[in-house]
Amino acid sequence: MTVTLYPSQIGGTAAAPPSKSAGHRALVCAALADGTSRIEDLPFSRDIEATRAAVAQLGARTARAGDALTVQGIGTGGFATVTRPVFCDESGSTLRFLIPLFSLTAQKVVFTGAGRLFARPQSVYKTLFEDEGLRFAQAPDRLTVQGRLRAGAFTVPGDVSSQFISGLLFAAPLLEGKTTITVTPPFESRSYVGMTLDALRAFGIQVQARALPGGGARYTVAPQPYRPCTLAVEGDYSQAAFLAALGALCAPVTVTGLAARTCQGDAVILALLRRFGARVEEGLGAVTVRPAPLTGIELDLADCPDLGPVLMALACFAGGDTTIRHAGRLRLKESDRIAAMQQELAKLGAAVEADADTVTVHGGAALRAPSAPLCAHNDHRVAMSLAVAALGAGVPAVLEGAGAVDKSWPAFFAVLRALGARLEEQDG
Repeated sequence: MTVTLYPSQIGGTAAAPPSKSAGHRALVCAALADGTSRIEDLPFSRDIEATRAAVAQLGARTARAGDALTVQGIGTGGFATVTRPVFCDESGSTLRFLIPLFSLTAQKVVFTGAGRLFARPQSVYKTLFEDEGLRFAQAPDRLTVQGRLRAGAFTVPGDVSSQFISGLLFAAPLLEGKTTITVTPPFESRSYVGMTLDALRAFGIQVQARALPGGGARYTVAPQPYRPCTLAVEGDYSQAAFLAALGALCAPVTVTGLAARTCQGDAVILALLRRFGARVEEGLGAVTVRPAPLTGIELDLADCPDLGPVLMALACFAGGDTTIRHAGRLRLKESDRIAAMQQELAKLGAAVEADADTVTVHGGAALRAPSAPLCAHNDHRVAMSLAVAALGAGVPAVLEGAGAVDKSWPAFFAVLRALGARLEEQDG
């Protein structure tokens, strides 16, 4: 899909979509529970649908009614026979959360996907599976596992992806014995593991967590059943960041549906906006962001990597330089997000420098209408960040590949239109 954006009067109120990260976790837990669960306000994006289809192959049954999903969990009934490859689309969460669970079937299981899914590192599981004498074979277009994961003591690095830790935590209660997962420092994206622990608690799973010297952690899990429950998925700070950035650049924007108390690491966007100089007012279940002169800052992405693209866009409007550290993992997402944003922001007249792990945005210069179409690089967060940049600059721009937003927020452009954005959508 191609979207043409025009100079617009942006402002108003919009609801944050439900958290994709929380939705994945609730769906996995519900699929493992012994009984029927109900997940309300589930974001039915492409990534969530990939997880929904995958847990069905494990034996869970789901039924959708509006924005709610009823899940009949596997419980004590046992896993189903896996008769075909497990398609994970482009969802790293789906793949990494479910590899340990599918290994519990003791069957040969093939995972397939789309885009750059298998370019993303899987080294943590590869090492762990091989150490346990299990098969783990990766090809450019698929990944194959075979053999049942057993209880024991696992040590994983904390600086590759928290999704490996979460995947082991999901499987640990179903193993035949006590399991310990030791995370070695630096422990990045720790807040995402916090979200996993929150979901596990909601479904009756008790995990003993202990901080270790130097910043690591150890999680101890005994065998125990998942219990069904009913829960509502909270609003997504990762996606709210795009709306909040528009409020900082254009006119006041109020974002509703955000929990004041949350494990989401991306909730730091509010503190970062204040540091840039934007006016942020927090109320009961809503946040209002108002424009103000912005100044470049130094920030760390170690615990909030998904904010990287929108922060790069925002930094273009801040006087002086913004330095973004621990950004290297952005190169291993749906696109190389550093290179993609660097290339596309240059079309708008922004100057961005980067090395392997640090991005510097030289802000303050007036952005211009691009002479060539902007490209989303098949990446939902790049697409949304470029839309923010163009609307913030008040310049017309053509954004190709805008349909990438379906991966996490299919209604993104409809929400922009409701906030006053003038845009045209064209298929193809």
